[in-house]
Amino acid sequence: MTMAARATRIVPELLTENLRVTAKLRLVMPDNEPSRRLRAGTRLDKYRLVRRLGEGGFAVVFQAHDTIEDRSVALKLPDLTNDALSQSFDDVQREVRIMAGLSHPNVLPLKDARYIDGQFVMVFPLGEESLHDRLCRRLSRVTAVDYIRQMTASLAHAHENNVLHRDLKPENFILFPGNRICLTDFGLARNQTRRHAVSASGTLGYIAPEQAMGKPTFRSDVFALGLIVYRMLAGALPEYPFEPPLPSYAKFRKGLNQDFVDWVRKAIHPTPSKRFRDGVAMHNALERIRSVITDKSTASKSARRSTRRAA
Repeated sequence: MTMAARATRIVPELLTENLRVTAKLRLVMPDNEPSRRLRAGTRLDKYRLVRRLGEGGFAVVFQAHDTIEDRSVALKLPDLTNDALSQSFDDVQREVRIMAGLSHPNVLPLKDARYIDGQFVMVFPLGEESLHDRLCRRLSRVTAVDYIRQMTASLAHAHENNVLHRDLKPENFILFPGNRICLTDFGLARNQTRRHAVSASGTLGYIAPEQAMGKPTFRSDVFALGLIVYRMLAGALPEYPFEPPLPSYAKFRKGLNQDFVDWVRKAIHPTPSKRFRDGVAMHNALERIRSVITDKSTASKSARRSTRRAA
């Protein structure tokens, strides 16, 4: 076959392949369109935006009404119109695929993810409030321990599926009726079975030292969850480097089994190798502690309830 003949054959094949790739991209990334101004009352297909719940660097979250199913939902609307369009889209696609692969009572389920009128939309069940909001009010020891067990189970499930969250904080746990709590926002999450560049992303106050240096591991998530637990029980957040005494340590320690206190201290140890290796080990260790709250504490609360009833 002559050089000209080979070129005649190759060029159409390349054009066909390019068309195939372009078509594939258009399935997930529509041509740039003028961005819609999102506000309460805006319709996105069957969803009517009700009110803004919050926003971050790359997304805004709205409470919305599903006009067909007649129920309230939460819509996460990523901003894919900035200069780092391809990077942002890669992050959103990764988040969608990670959440689609998780199924646990304490991980917020992703109900839908698609483009609607040029806007990428992620649909979730609507919770009552975040753990961050709940911590603004008094939280009983019994309720706190119930939440902690669920939160640890959610992290164990993520780590079992090789998912490193990288942004555990009270804002990313959502409360539902019946004292159910769910882990959400996997925007910074990564699948540990794949190699990828990792930046020092996270939230100040909860980010592990090694994660701040761009070397996060499952132990980094353990560290962040341990800090959340400490804050839930002490009402204060330790600051790195941890120097004794930890803030409000007496309040944290009061009425708790020593094994549980040691469990928390191990989770927030500054040295990664001295923490639980991952959420699964952390969860298993917690399950072995039969009584987190001491009998003395429980008896004291029962006595106070009896006194109030008598009054």
